[in-house]
Amino acid sequence: MTSLDPTFVPPIIDIAPLQSGDAAALAGVAAQLLEPCEELGMFHIVGHGLTRDACQEFESAMHALFALPDEEKAMFERSAENAWGYYNKELTKNRPDWKEIFDYGREHPGAASGERPPHSDGFNRWPDGQPEIKRALLAHHKSCSRIARDLLRALSVGLGLAPDRLDCYFAEDSSFTRLNHYPFCPDPAESDADFFPSQGRLGVHHHSDAGGLTLLYQDSVAGLQALVGDRFVAIEPVDDALTVNLGDMLQIFSNDRFRSPVHRVLARSDRERYSAPFFFNPRYDALCEPIVPTTAREMRPRFKPVSWAHFRGERAAGDFADYGTEIQVDDFRID
Repeated sequence: MTSLDPTFVPPIIDIAPLQSGDAAALAGVAAQLLEPCEELGMFHIVGHGLTRDACQEFESAMHALFALPDEEKAMFERSAENAWGYYNKELTKNRPDWKEIFDYGREHPGAASGERPPHSDGFNRWPDGQPEIKRALLAHHKSCSRIARDLLRALSVGLGLAPDRLDCYFAEDSSFTRLNHYPFCPDPAESDADFFPSQGRLGVHHHSDAGGLTLLYQDSVAGLQALVGDRFVAIEPVDDALTVNLGDMLQIFSNDRFRSPVHRVLARSDRERYSAPFFFNPRYDALCEPIVPTTAREMRPRFKPVSWAHFRGERAAGDFADYGTEIQVDDFRID
């Protein structure tokens, strides 16, 4: 990236008032979230409660995991039967990404016996003899879950709903955390490259996130781009902030009022990059559909109901291997 690259600066919103549980504080944050959710669906948050020490411990654990020898990482590699673990063959839009990943989360009953949809969920696998890595990663996941639930209540209020209206969709959620490592790339695509570059590689190809919302922890190395209008623009990291983008299911719940932004990640030849999105996803048996506030019952639904288990399973299968066309939220539009 160069100084000539177009940059979009999402709003930086202090969500510390959400921790008080006060109704007025909730309404205040909800009002600040409304415009960025309607325009792009992406913003930065501070006041989230993650301390610098906790972030440093988490980032050190992430670096340590990816620094392990390849033969050790192969011992906890993901598979068609277990979607969590290490992987370096991830696809987006059926194209290979320039990255390696590690997925983990809160385990659900039956995960180890394969009762969850294939390619969607799994059971945690950790490097042997490194309990400090497991401890730091699980602590970060737990903190992100708290932050996401606070945000969900504010977003619900912003839609004119009761604060707890969306909670039922995220009870026994299917959320997970992904660690991303983008190594040095010998042939990165240009920052203004098309959706499918004819030359060069992308860290992650263009996509929207499938679930409710994503909390992105990233280091100081820029690489994230969002589609604003008809061009991709840089979303620069902000010190001590998490970057939030809404997912496809929030777009459906809001009946198209909120946006699920298309975004991608550039590969770089000069710097390696680390990031960690926490994907806040609904429960597997959730049927996601537009929720119309009582003051607007005349509003016509723009989406058919979506089975989250089906949507998540199809999206994840397309990421793991080239299993057909990647499912999209627009497949469920009512025209």
